[in-house]
Amino acid sequence: MDFNYNENQKMIADTIRSFGEKHIKPKFMEWDETQEFPVECLKQLGELGMLGVLVPTEYGGSGLSYTEYVTVVTEVGRICGSVGLSVAAHNSLCTGHILQFGNEEQKKKWLPKLATGEWIGAWGLTEANTGSDAMRMKCVATQDGDDWVINGNKNWITHGKSGDVMVVLARTGELLDSRGITAFVVERGTPGFGSGKKENKLGMRASETAEVIFDNCRVPKENVLGNVGDGFIQAMKVLDGGRISIAALSLGIAKGAFDASVKYAKEREQFGKPIAEFQGIAFKLADMAVKIEAAELLTFQAADLKNRGQRVTTQSAYAKYYASEICVQVSTDAVQVFGGYGYTKDFPVEKFYRDSKLCTIGEGTSEIQKVVIAKQILA
Repeated sequence: MDFNYNENQKMIADTIRSFGEKHIKPKFMEWDETQEFPVECLKQLGELGMLGVLVPTEYGGSGLSYTEYVTVVTEVGRICGSVGLSVAAHNSLCTGHILQFGNEEQKKKWLPKLATGEWIGAWGLTEANTGSDAMRMKCVATQDGDDWVINGNKNWITHGKSGDVMVVLARTGELLDSRGITAFVVERGTPGFGSGKKENKLGMRASETAEVIFDNCRVPKENVLGNVGDGFIQAMKVLDGGRISIAALSLGIAKGAFDASVKYAKEREQFGKPIAEFQGIAFKLADMAVKIEAAELLTFQAADLKNRGQRVTTQSAYAKYYASEICVQVSTDAVQVFGGYGYTKDFPVEKFYRDSKLCTIGEGTSEIQKVVIAKQILA
């Protein structure tokens, strides 16, 4: 398989790098310091087709494949992990769920606004006491005539305050019943749909993460995605693709940290020569390069399987697990290459370092990925 960038990918990479130089790099540290979610920046990326990468053109999207999608997330993450995370969550979770499981009327209603960036999407599975153990969710939906009434809270929701529309998973059956959870689409402005605490995070600080509150939130039955009771199964399939997103984001952050390290090692002099000429630094850069290459191959392998309509549960777990772990390792090594300067906010590697850790936690922890992989091996 040839995983070199094709013409579409080269064009995407050039577009994002040009956009990033003008619209992201001058502001990303300010956004990080203030925890400002750059809504306008995200909407501009939507205008460039980066928020509906996988959405067919008839719904206003770019109509591209997972290969191009990985390129989008990687190249944005290479500049700023926070913006990359928001792009990934919008594309693969909210938009992706509607794309995979919505009926024609639902796709026509919501996808054009999401794909163009007119609306920002959110997706809600996690609760305060149900992270990896999602089937114990306490957010419930009860049917009342032609409506469903949702009550409960969701936590750690990307775009939980600013999202214009949200796909939420709520329990409609018995506790621990995999057929007892249903997916609903809820628009901002619906009575009873509100936001709570915004999280004060270590990294990814410009990607908004907040609590979402449902208080007798009434939605019509037309807002149910797929069949009642299919929500958990849908969510697991959505997360298969979402793990490729986080692998791509991890890859981008690792590449960003590596790029900065190589540049610095060539410029920084000690004992009369660039530190790149010292074996201790050169070997560190070599290790970083090999890890990135391996993560890239796993990520594009998963994307290739997804393009061909094959099951990707194992391969996406491989990619997400390995890429997120090496993302942390590479960004840690990048800080070490920079020495004392790497510990300051004058250089970008401390931000890559802080942003990297989320990749081993979000959309299934590294431990959960190992559970998934082990189950597939032993099946």
